[in-house]
Amino acid sequence: MNPALQGYLAAMEESLSADGGLADAGAQLQSVADVVEGTTALLLAVNDGSVPVASRRALLDQLLTGKVRPEVVRLVHQAVTVVPAGEVVTSFRWMGSRLEHLATRALATAVEPFDEEVLGRMGSRNRVSGYAAAVFESLTTEDLEEIEDQLFRFARTVESNRPLRHALGDRDLPVVVRQDVIGNLLEGKVLPATMRLARYAARGGRARDIVATLDTLVDDAAKARGWRVARVQAASAVGDAQQHELSEALAVLTGNPVDLQVTVVPALLGGVVVQVGDLLVDSSTRHRIDELKEHLLASEEAYRIPGTPTRREATDG
Repeated sequence: MNPALQGYLAAMEESLSADGGLADAGAQLQSVADVVEGTTALLLAVNDGSVPVASRRALLDQLLTGKVRPEVVRLVHQAVTVVPAGEVVTSFRWMGSRLEHLATRALATAVEPFDEEVLGRMGSRNRVSGYAAAVFESLTTEDLEEIEDQLFRFARTVESNRPLRHALGDRDLPVVVRQDVIGNLLEGKVLPATMRLARYAARGGRARDIVATLDTLVDDAAKARGWRVARVQAASAVGDAQQHELSEALAVLTGNPVDLQVTVVPALLGGVVVQVGDLLVDSSTRHRIDELKEHLLASEEAYRIPGTPTRREATDG
């Protein structure tokens, strides 16, 4: 099933489990699928990929508003948004079955979340982003900004602390243990939504990509409030005036307001490295030195008399 929908459903499962609504929501999703499949005109409209997503969602809104739980409407919306048109009804049944199964388990014992299936790097990140989409829907812009900052600082903590990074990246360590580590570190220090997102990063993302997964959530929080994140590595502290100038330039380049996340990395020697999404600009002194070394080595190789050792070979000898 679509990874983004998997993550979105995981977040909704938490809410439904808290108020005992798992079975009810699961049954309603199955009923929605029955109605759509039993009405030819409706089925054709829902399955028609040439019809805009907004139009298909509006059509289902007319059918569902006031007749099913609000959580079911949200799940239907998300399915129509992220799942290919021809698979939408199948996704209703998949979500309904999963919720009903989880409800059955809850009757026998304390309900535990499903172990998420193993996905590749992009699939895992899309799943975590789907979870974030559900969490962000009920938050204010101020909350999103604070969550973005908290996740960024936590990601840098994990990145710079080798034992912590090793523990959270250990695939052999049970997910619940890794989540407990995160919980113990963040309890009382961050917003509840930040805690939820960080814990799900350990469950829905790939263990060895924990830092990148947290950074993906930072980007998601920024996008949810209409901003982009620029990760800036600088050899020394960047002053307010410089940050403002850089932010303005990147805003023009990306077409969105840009939030700078600055990390000081003395090893760069000078200059900065800026990354916004797939755009990477490396103007650091270290990068320039490395480029110069490569240029000199290439030049030496081009003009070397055959049979004579290079400077590197002579030094190694």
